[in-house]
Amino acid sequence: MKNVNEQTLTSLGFHHIQKNIADYALSYLGKRYARELQPMTDAHLIQMRLDETEEAAALVRFGASVPIPSLEGLETIIALLGTGYLFSERDFSHLAQFLRSCAQLMKYMEGKSGIAPTVSRYASSMMLMDSLRSEIERCIHNGRIEDQASKELIRIRKKMSVNEERMKRKLDSLVGRHRSIMQEQVVSQRNGRTVLPIKKEFRKHVKGSVLDESGSGQTVYIEPAELTGLQMELTLLQAEESREEMKILGDLTSLAESYSREIALNTETVGILDFLFAKAKYAVAMDGRSVRVNSHGKISLRRARHPLMGSSMVPLDFSIGYTYSSLIITGPNTGGKTVALKTLGLLTLMMQSGLLVPVAEGGEMAVYEQIAVDIGDGQSLEQALSTFSAHIRNMITILKQANPSTLVLIDEMASGTDPGEGVGLSIAMLEELHKCGATVVATTHFGEIKYFAAATSGFENARMEFDTASLQPLYRLRIGEAGESYAYSIALKLGMPEHIIERSKSIADEPLNRNANQIIHNELQQKIHHDRHTSAPDYVEQAQSLEHCSHIEDTNFLENNAPTEDANNKESNLNDLNDVSPGSNSDSDSDSMSNKAPVRAFRKGDRVYAAYLDQAGIVSDEEDHRGQIGVMIRGRKLKIHKKRLRLHISADELYPGNYDLDIVLESKENRKKRNLMKRKHVEGLQIELPPEE
Repeated sequence: MKNVNEQTLTSLGFHHIQKNIADYALSYLGKRYARELQPMTDAHLIQMRLDETEEAAALVRFGASVPIPSLEGLETIIALLGTGYLFSERDFSHLAQFLRSCAQLMKYMEGKSGIAPTVSRYASSMMLMDSLRSEIERCIHNGRIEDQASKELIRIRKKMSVNEERMKRKLDSLVGRHRSIMQEQVVSQRNGRTVLPIKKEFRKHVKGSVLDESGSGQTVYIEPAELTGLQMELTLLQAEESREEMKILGDLTSLAESYSREIALNTETVGILDFLFAKAKYAVAMDGRSVRVNSHGKISLRRARHPLMGSSMVPLDFSIGYTYSSLIITGPNTGGKTVALKTLGLLTLMMQSGLLVPVAEGGEMAVYEQIAVDIGDGQSLEQALSTFSAHIRNMITILKQANPSTLVLIDEMASGTDPGEGVGLSIAMLEELHKCGATVVATTHFGEIKYFAAATSGFENARMEFDTASLQPLYRLRIGEAGESYAYSIALKLGMPEHIIERSKSIADEPLNRNANQIIHNELQQKIHHDRHTSAPDYVEQAQSLEHCSHIEDTNFLENNAPTEDANNKESNLNDLNDVSPGSNSDSDSDSMSNKAPVRAFRKGDRVYAAYLDQAGIVSDEEDHRGQIGVMIRGRKLKIHKKRLRLHISADELYPGNYDLDIVLESKENRKKRNLMKRKHVEGLQIELPPEE
């Protein structure tokens, strides 16, 4: 897979899948292939791998016990073939067992060609190598070279047998003669030679050579002179035997090297089959199934489960890529949003690796060239990055890579920073990803983002169900519905007084513009009373402005201008975010715009409403060449396109003609500095402007 990085594999738990498959493999090669398993991007190849894994899984489900060779010792043999290394009896025992197992596997799979044709073809490509196997079996048995391995070896071993019989008779005679002076009635070996354990004080009674003595010095080990000749003869025969055995092993090694290609082919094929059946066994264990594969970003799954959670997980029904390509999942914390995200990501990685996935029959999944994730807080102790910084770094990387063949998974959008700023930034990033054609699934608990999804073509909402009676998440995903945080239900259930809950609801439901106007009224009043440089007549004008502002009738503002959540009107909701003429309060006004004078540009001091942020603010900078308007919202200057703004109250209605807007747009401290700068130069005096976003 293009650009699949370690962070993605780790975040989604893919390494656990690799380990689980490796545990089902029997051979070193099968385990290696499992550990090296990687997602692919060729849809045709992926479908082939899924089909063959399904075929193997069917055999496993029917109780078949496939005789996969263990490949014990073959790793060393494959590595040393052709290097001049002389293989040992143990090596050839392993090779013979491997060749016998290959023949058994080939015969078994030949009988399964009807029900498992693809898997059987692997075995049919293997080589029998009967001549090599029979020669090894003729020469070596139970890890020892057989006498009949060569005529010379038969001759040598016969002479050794005669020599050993003569030595035995001679030893029996010596033991009988020296029994009284022997420390123990046992014949010993020292340096491969036969000796008698004689008490030290009687050592002169036995003719021969002292080869050793005990630690206490009470016993000496003597090789009797009568055995010396026989021992020398046996040593020579043993040397001849060793030379002949080396010759036999050399001949077998040369024969094995002539089959190097066939041995390597069989070993590779066994490793592939072992890996294939390891995937099949894992699929059966987690009830995995094959899916249809496409390259068009379409996903449709029923009863999908996270493979590492097993039956404890509530299955998910999930779809994307048909009428929408971006899905926003909302709901309470611990409600399963992140699990849903990780389930989709991990199942996609598994499918693209040729693995069956735990879903119901008839599933369809898309193949992506890259899967980009931003899951978890991503904090780095080494780099001392904050949660928000880590999110932004991830998102910058994702935005650079995003294209129509990218699956983007984002957990908790807008987290880690000021909600207003985070929401705006998140929506802008979602728009950019949508423009790139990427498939996006994101979780959030911010209402503004779900309102945006409801009103925007190509986006859809989903929610994780929650039982308000038991305060327990149900972990069921409902696509097409926006979720809630259930803060009121949880607070009430935990004992919060009902009157506080009701008051909270009334505050939250109060029209935005009425609250905002009261804020402006209060702010202006504070500025008038604290501005020492304003003349008396100005105070009168400002007071009149405040009086005018406080009596503006605007109770219908949200009814006429807030975005609807009707899924059938998503396109029109976006189009409704255009400019309206001063004082306009109804859709009919905007409908008749084409027959009237052009809409006037927003002016500094106008009070405007940004529906997608559900916030109101004051125009601080007029339109630039890109149609961007500077808007001061909650002390922050934002750049917002004019099409996203509605005129709420014009500056003419809010302020008298000669009103100094710096009172509203600048802090008291900055205004003092500006007045001081007009009179004289002050070293080091600076005016600090609010950050522009």
